Amino acid sequence: MAAAKKAVLGPLVGAVDQGTSSTRFLVFNSKTAELLSHHQVEIKQEFPREGWVEQDPKEILQSVYECIEKTCEKLGQLNIDISNIKAIGVSNQRETTVVWDKLTGEPLYNAVAAPVSPGSSVPVAVVPSGSPVPAAGASSVWLDLRTQSTVEKLSKRIPGNNNFVKSKTGLPLSTYFSAVKLRWLLDNVKKVQEAVEENRALFGTIDSWLIWSLTGGINGGVHCTDVTNASRTMLFNIHSLEWDKELCEFFGIPMEILPNVRSSSEIYGLMKAGALEGVPISGCLGDQSAALVGQMCFQDGQAKNTYGTGCFLLCNTGHKCVFSEHGLLTTVAYKLGRDKPVYYALEGSVAIAGAVIRWLRDNLGIIKSSEEIEKLAKEVGTSYGCYFVPAFSGLYAPYWEPSARGIICGLTQFTNKCHIAFAALEAVCFQTREILDAMNRDCGIPLSHLQVDGGMTSNKILMQLQADILYIPVVKPSMPETTALGAAMAAGAAEGVGVWSLEPEDLSAVTMERFEPQINAEESEIRYSTWKKAVMKSIGWVTTQSPESGIP
Repeated sequence: MAAAKKAVLGPLVGAVDQGTSSTRFLVFNSKTAELLSHHQVEIKQEFPREGWVEQDPKEILQSVYECIEKTCEKLGQLNIDISNIKAIGVSNQRETTVVWDKLTGEPLYNAVAAPVSPGSSVPVAVVPSGSPVPAAGASSVWLDLRTQSTVEKLSKRIPGNNNFVKSKTGLPLSTYFSAVKLRWLLDNVKKVQEAVEENRALFGTIDSWLIWSLTGGINGGVHCTDVTNASRTMLFNIHSLEWDKELCEFFGIPMEILPNVRSSSEIYGLMKAGALEGVPISGCLGDQSAALVGQMCFQDGQAKNTYGTGCFLLCNTGHKCVFSEHGLLTTVAYKLGRDKPVYYALEGSVAIAGAVIRWLRDNLGIIKSSEEIEKLAKEVGTSYGCYFVPAFSGLYAPYWEPSARGIICGLTQFTNKCHIAFAALEAVCFQTREILDAMNRDCGIPLSHLQVDGGMTSNKILMQLQADILYIPVVKPSMPETTALGAAMAAGAAEGVGVWSLEPEDLSAVTMERFEPQINAEESEIRYSTWKKAVMKSIGWVTTQSPESGIP
């Protein structure tokens, strides 16, 4: 049986999926997009101070090697020859910032992490012991204990108009992106300052650190990144697709420490060690771009939403940069080959998605496991007029209102925990609709359907509610690993590898589950406008905020 399977497999492609809480290595069949095997390793987040989130770059690298070795062992047990693996792609948590010494290969400081997106805030991060630690500073746009003062200083120096940064990068000047973290490291960490002065320092996001290390490190490692990761640094001009001299001067970042920018699909270098030595690394995408590719959103106006701790919505805007009037980010979606055109996307994020379920579990104790919420919500099938606005640390896009706080309103004596559970799921859907409405206003392309992925999509009630509240179909692939799949597709399609065709007629049909709206349009609108009313009630709750500061 196994031998027969081995005979029909064809070329395989591996993908490193490096996230904030874990690293995975997955292997796909390039002809069918079937996932054959994978391995996952949890990684630690460190909280040296409240609001600081760091990770050990060496632990991240070690976890990649371990995942590759273990996956290869599992393939061997399945009687699959690992010499069939023709390429490796890398997908990574974006914005996390690493500076290392090119002579020793040692990191000069921990990776300064970015657990969620701008316009996203996770109120609680769980450390390995399981005790909740507030991570507000690391994840809130207007309160980052580490780099807030850096941003304030920089914003006073913005030349000419306030759009200086945004017009070149698509991003607001924010604590979140790498340029500010790098500036903080240069200002505060002596080892980083000395290495820069002595021309020993290299900077990169996680993809750069991994590719440099995997392709040889101090022995000829390739120092590069791709356009999607570069576009999240605030140093990259998304029009010219090059590092921007004026931006580097503004932030005081020496250009010689920056990686070479390449397309998302080309051979960067070969694996220099381990079970897959000699295999080309030929795909690289930031995680949200990788999910967009994995969902095959290659057409103008196609969008995907990834449901995790927060939600990430990306809408493909084609070859044109669309600048948002509603607090969304403009970013590079992908560039699938050196000579291929660049595609752009609008990105918005829902602050609190899975985090609200965790809050019901850990803080209120009304559920024992995250899966239980579906059962509670199903019991009542309605929120009975109860609305939950999880503005735990302010409202994000499209409101940008730091004075808001979370509220549960519309309570009667009949309201019980099932209604609150239902209202929490609805809150995720209403927030998604607000972002999609903003995208529609920016792009002028109303969505015909929304493609979804991520852990929460296994909740069927949530998916049905999302279709009802958006009043368009919600489409979920049966294979949920879209981020890793996107990285594998980019790697397999690279020139010189050529084992994965991205031609529309060749893309293997992925089976989809489809959720159609089941309520009438009028009821959908009434529920949405009542949600808006609840949001207004949450605004203006905090009247004074005393900024804190943390100095190393």
